[in-house]
Amino acid sequence: MPNSVVPLVIAATLALPLAPAQQPPVPSIDPPSGERLLLRLEAEGVQIYSCASDNGAPAWRFQGPEAKLTSAKGSPAGSHFAGPTWKLLDGSEVKGSPVASKPAPEPDAVPWLLLKVASETGDGKLRGTDYITRTNTKGGVAPPSGCDPSHQGAQARIPYSASYSFYGK
Repeated sequence: MPNSVVPLVIAATLALPLAPAQQPPVPSIDPPSGERLLLRLEAEGVQIYSCASDNGAPAWRFQGPEAKLTSAKGSPAGSHFAGPTWKLLDGSEVKGSPVASKPAPEPDAVPWLLLKVASETGDGKLRGTDYITRTNTKGGVAPPSGCDPSHQGAQARIPYSASYSFYGK
């Protein structure tokens, strides 16, 4: 290679963009294809944690949610509690099992979730629900401190809100 070409090759090589650092893919919380939106509800309540140690240092352990469910217009629709369970005023009820999770875009908010229905009862609006998503979360993250040996058994009730969407075929 002539000497005048070497600086051009070096300059061209340095100008190439660097490959981005490999980031793990963000899991999808979209329901499987073929599922359609049946119902969307808003939740306002608390995420409950208890201070406990499991053969180690004490830490906040998630116990479950306690929230009121409302329609988009704000009318009462039901409740959400440990299980996780959603129970509507019409008597229909579903319990879910987590399938996927991704970090919430808002800091200090519980993750967004995809849950598969594990059981259902009643003939109301939740009948035929296969999947549930939790999105638009605000708050609900366990306290960063305050759980030490002197607080064993203490409970923290952290305010949160979220949108729950129910999908079926």
